Amino acid sequence: LVLMMGVSLDGLVARTGKLGAGGWGTPPEDPALTARKLGWIRDAGMHLMGRVTYEEMAGFWPHSDAEYAAPMNTIPKVVFSRSLTKADWPQSTIASGDLAEEIGALKREHAKDLIAWGGAAFAQSLSRLRLVDEYRLVVQPVALGDGLPLFAGLSAPFVLDLIEAQAYADGAVLHVYRPAGDGTGLSSG
Repeated sequence: LVLMMGVSLDGLVARTGKLGAGGWGTPPEDPALTARKLGWIRDAGMHLMGRVTYEEMAGFWPHSDAEYAAPMNTIPKVVFSRSLTKADWPQSTIASGDLAEEIGALKREHAKDLIAWGGAAFAQSLSRLRLVDEYRLVVQPVALGDGLPLFAGLSAPFVLDLIEAQAYADGAVLHVYRPAGDGTGLSSG
């Protein structure tokens, strides 16, 4: 399971309120970063997301002609929600059971990467349960000052190994992390 998210310099993944992860005032994405992310997305076996992100994406990607639209629309999607009763975005299903059990079953069924998209609450839940195998975080050159952090409610320090860091011309820096040591990322100290 790979979590792909944008993160501000101060560790936030969304602002509170209507704009959420948008409206950060950052420059357009560097084409080299777009190509890298598109490669990962096209190779994915499935997209996973929480209800709020699902509803935002389902309202946008089917009507978009952006480069990301085709793989976002054609790759199967699972939305994790206990309140959603239907998923109209083509190739979408709803998972409403135990998050860890549902993710475990999907990992066993799919050989390709499962890419998880936020929002903040979904990403935090995945991290608290130590379900993420790799974090692909695009650190944006902006401090938000107030908002929702990627990591919240951890019961112990979560240690990650930096696998890669790549700076781009737009000021963004891609960081790829994996849980340290035994894969749980649990600190022994």
